[in-house]
Amino acid sequence: MMDLAFFITAFTTLFVVIDPFGTTPIFVAMTQDMDARTRRITAFRTCAVASGILIAFAAFGEAVLGFVGISMEAFKIAGGALLFLTALDMLFERRTKRREDRVEEEEHNDPSVFPLAIPLVAGPGSIATIILLAGQHPGILGIAEAVLVMFAVMAVVLTFFLSGGLIARILGKTGLNVLTRLLGMLLAALSVQFILDGLKAFGFAS
Repeated sequence: MMDLAFFITAFTTLFVVIDPFGTTPIFVAMTQDMDARTRRITAFRTCAVASGILIAFAAFGEAVLGFVGISMEAFKIAGGALLFLTALDMLFERRTKRREDRVEEEEHNDPSVFPLAIPLVAGPGSIATIILLAGQHPGILGIAEAVLVMFAVMAVVLTFFLSGGLIARILGKTGLNVLTRLLGMLLAALSVQFILDGLKAFGFAS
């Protein structure tokens, strides 16, 4: 049975990295001209594609790292640094702006695969996180736990997407900005913990 403390930490980390509060307004903006049925289909397709990508990296990410000679401890340090940069972007409101710029450059009729699933939901941060989470416990157990956590987070993301317009209206721009900064502070602390765990394995921290 999955350790509750691990589930809470893993869920929080992946939730903050994917950042439904920041992604939902972009989803709403990209689907504003769609009817309700098409918007629902787009939401389900986006989450399905993103889930498939993250499952693939949870299952094979560590093997790929081993093939190119990168230890899990080294990846923890690198992944923690990447997540820390993501946290800084959230704190200083650069992340959402960059996402919006990326979306504006695309003129696809169906945005569910790109840019919504890739890279807004399954981006570098969430890919690094799912590999780190799968590496917390060896073998199939670690992969299964990471995938279970990912499905829990993706269920929340889908809920946000399906009720995106209502959430955006309730929170408003100020509310979303406050939540993004709070989540950024939390992610910064979690990313430092990843780095410390990696350093501890190399004997640099106790």
